[in-house]
Amino acid sequence: MSKEPEAGAERKSERKSLRPLAALAPYLGRYRGLVAGALVALVAAAVTTLALPMAVRRMIDHGFSESDAGFIDTYFMMLAALAILLALASAFRYFFVITLGERIVSDLRREVFDHVTHLSPAFFDQNQSGEIVSRLTADTTQVKSAVGATASVALRNLILCLGAIAMMIYTSPKLSSLVLAAIPIIVFPLVAFGRSVRRRSRQAQDTLASASAYAGEAIGAVRTVQAFNAEQSARDRFGSAVETAFGAARSAILARSLLTGFAIAMVFGSVVAVLWFGAQDVLSGHISAGTLGQFLLYSVFAAGSLGSLSEVWGELSQAAGAAERLTELLDERPAITAPARPTALPVPPRGALDFSDVHFAYPSRPGYRSLNGLSFSIRPGETVAVVGPSGAGKSTILSLILRFYDPTSGRVMLDGVDLRSADPEEIRSRIAIVPQDVTIFASTIADNIAFGLPGASPERVRAAAKAAQAEEFISRLDHGFDTMVGERGVTLSGGQRQRIAIARAILKDAPLLLLDEATSALDAESEKLVQKALDGLMGHRTTIVIAHRLATVLKADRILVMDHGRIVEEGTHQSLVRQGGLYAKLARLQFDHGEEQSTAAQ
Repeated sequence: MSKEPEAGAERKSERKSLRPLAALAPYLGRYRGLVAGALVALVAAAVTTLALPMAVRRMIDHGFSESDAGFIDTYFMMLAALAILLALASAFRYFFVITLGERIVSDLRREVFDHVTHLSPAFFDQNQSGEIVSRLTADTTQVKSAVGATASVALRNLILCLGAIAMMIYTSPKLSSLVLAAIPIIVFPLVAFGRSVRRRSRQAQDTLASASAYAGEAIGAVRTVQAFNAEQSARDRFGSAVETAFGAARSAILARSLLTGFAIAMVFGSVVAVLWFGAQDVLSGHISAGTLGQFLLYSVFAAGSLGSLSEVWGELSQAAGAAERLTELLDERPAITAPARPTALPVPPRGALDFSDVHFAYPSRPGYRSLNGLSFSIRPGETVAVVGPSGAGKSTILSLILRFYDPTSGRVMLDGVDLRSADPEEIRSRIAIVPQDVTIFASTIADNIAFGLPGASPERVRAAAKAAQAEEFISRLDHGFDTMVGERGVTLSGGQRQRIAIARAILKDAPLLLLDEATSALDAESEKLVQKALDGLMGHRTTIVIAHRLATVLKADRILVMDHGRIVEEGTHQSLVRQGGLYAKLARLQFDHGEEQSTAAQ
């Protein structure tokens, strides 16, 4: 989904026309019963409609001329029966096609979401989540409209048009030749306009997706927006994005309007011309009035269905643009995948970790290396802290351990297995993480704790909360573990969110624990509770602690000091302070500052 040069994409888009809709064929194939029912109802409705002019002709030519009231009654009864049959066929057609559209779009949404959740973090580094959600919602709705109502109307009009043309030729070859001569004049502009509509519709959908992405961002951070009195700025920016989307949509609407107007003018203009020639033939006695009436009805059917096809073509062009955007998502391949024959990690897990001459640059910043020849080993059950200034590469270590990315060169090994040869899901099943920016979902506290182990019993969830020092505050909430916490856990404090994250990690009970600045944003009281919970969580697990605040790493077995993607010092707190290097400088800044604050407070 990375942005390619737009001009080339547009030219490619024009050439393809409605081809992206072909990607929906596999989904149709899953529901052959619904497709068959829809086609049968569709054909029945079209054939019934095409039978009406023949009944009208016989009634005009025979019923009125013979003044036979019984004959007229019989034909009107036939017309009533045809009307009932048409109504039933139309009802079944609507049921089948709308059900088919809803079913296919449900499958499409699920598959797109499933696929997106398996894409690598590198994809999300370069694409906005709001824009992806727009594709998942607005674009699939556009496709639903096409697969449901629009496609069936197009098919019905196509059958009516072809059937009416065939019956026109059967009724009067001479008059039909006049109509058929006009068809190329109508159809070729339709195709050309349709391409323009599709290109403009794609542009409209892209601009709307950008507006939706910004809206999601601003609404998600509404407290920050209000805190900085930035409501007007946010409104202006979103309003500008919406106006841009409107301009693109209006351009598409204008193209569709011209397309529809041209088609209807040409189609009905040809009908009027044919009717004039037909009237001359009736006057000269070459055809009967009933035959002209039958031909006229068929020509109206053909003209009406062709005119409707012009409108439907525009809608299908819009749906093709939406289908193309969804197909782009489905065509994205994750950068991190399991090998064809992944190497199994040893059982039972030990939690040994080795970095060997690891170099790494993020795909979004290929010119800047976050890690430069990083090498270290961690023994099973050991607690190792990684410290250093911002940008030293500390969090990058965790991303490589989780195999969100692969090293540019060098090896990362877990229990003696190179992570590139292992299945990412198996790797992550052995890791629990407590991040700095805790993700809390808009659900219950119990659901959030059990996020990494959905089948966990209420007893295990409660035990994990107790071990994380979270049970006390949860019990004070109105609904306890069933309390809804709001989007991103907005109703909880930072310390409460952090303890829920720790409970989540305790419940997962993984042999390797990653702590990424787990106490950096907490007050002293919350930090004390969280640190107590972390001490219980670490136990005999292999633990890597990323920290800026050195007070949280004093108990570590070893401390690795990083700078510019390399380890520049290694040892315990006391030995590193004695060395007088980077760690000693960081410790002096933090601990001396802390003492000054303590003295000032006294």
